[in-house]
Amino acid sequence: MSFVFTEANEANFAHLLPRYPHPKALVLPCLWMAQYQDTYISMDAMHFIAKKLNVPVAHIYSVATFYTMFNLEPMPKYHIQVCKTLSCELCGKEDIIKAIEEETGLKVNESNEFFKLTQVECLGACAGAPILQLNEDYHENLTPSSTKKLLQRLVL
Repeated sequence: MSFVFTEANEANFAHLLPRYPHPKALVLPCLWMAQYQDTYISMDAMHFIAKKLNVPVAHIYSVATFYTMFNLEPMPKYHIQVCKTLSCELCGKEDIIKAIEEETGLKVNESNEFFKLTQVECLGACAGAPILQLNEDYHENLTPSSTKKLLQRLVL
């Protein structure tokens, strides 16, 4: 097993542990720490977390694969997640996807050295539809033009 928490993550884990009733309750925080550390959650990280929390690896894997917020492969610098639910669909999500495809050369579920493009379930900002999440930041009320400008600023 080659994955280990950084010193900062070990300190964070030690700080969180007494705040939870059972170590198993730390699965989500540990997955977040692993993802922020390496940009994704590897099988080595899942084994490390399972051992640290004394739970089966299958449990860690089931949680990591259930939530779309966790990446199971190395990520490029920018992860573009476009909401695909009804509000965004009705407000022009397809035009936003097309603008992203034109600007990046990617189709949904493809990646290159800078970007990965995915569609996700509701991002919880329906009043701002159409919306995308770029890494941790939300961008609402998008148009094809504003989407292209956003992406152009990133690669300069």
